[in-house]
Amino acid sequence: MADWAIPAEILDGAPRQPFVFTPGMFAAPEPGTFELSLSNRRAAEALGDGGSVLDVGCGGGSAALAVAPPATEVIGTDRQHDMLALFTETAARRGLAASVHPGSWPEVADQVPAADVVVCHNVLYNIIDLPPFVAALGDHARRRVVIEITPKHPQDRRRMLWRHFWNLERPHEPTAATAVEAIVETGLDPVIEEFLLPDDPRAAARNELQAGQWRRNLCLPPEREAEVAELIADVPFPRERVAIWWDIDR
Repeated sequence: MADWAIPAEILDGAPRQPFVFTPGMFAAPEPGTFELSLSNRRAAEALGDGGSVLDVGCGGGSAALAVAPPATEVIGTDRQHDMLALFTETAARRGLAASVHPGSWPEVADQVPAADVVVCHNVLYNIIDLPPFVAALGDHARRRVVIEITPKHPQDRRRMLWRHFWNLERPHEPTAATAVEAIVETGLDPVIEEFLLPDDPRAAARNELQAGQWRRNLCLPPEREAEVAELIADVPFPRERVAIWWDIDR
């Protein structure tokens, strides 16, 4: 992960912090408009007829809210307050009991209650020290932990943009296989399943926001956004995912 750090000379000139994300890109789809993904199904299986879900790095809550019902309570953690506001608003609109805890995991883990199922989607590539992060996920789950990530680092498809704007080559590691290795080394024996995400009703809205988000990630000023949009016009949103999950035995 250290190899993915943005060089100081680029970061120091960024108009704003590059990895603050637009909440709308992570909004939960409306009920009845989407098909459960494989990782959603693994979480729902463990919930059975009901229970609570803790969503670590929740964004707008798409991982937890996808399985409500059967979930009757959702708990979210995220370092962005605007993400937690969206999570809370969406849960309230759907009549779900919800609570949120701002901050980075596992630093805030002691403030967060346990849940029947813990879900964590598209977060692992942000983590430098994986063992304590994963251990805290397991400590907070009564039934199952379900992690979802892309097979390659999500910045991998921006590789040509870093080269185009900054003449910067990006690394090829870590991958999902790297993450699995680290998790296995903690003593866990997770189930690993590769799958494609179902068609997403949010795809069109996400594509409209993508150029602005990528421009910020690339530390570029607003006037370069049209150039970014042109370069990514034919870069599809990746549907490939890896589910990493295990049941709690205690």
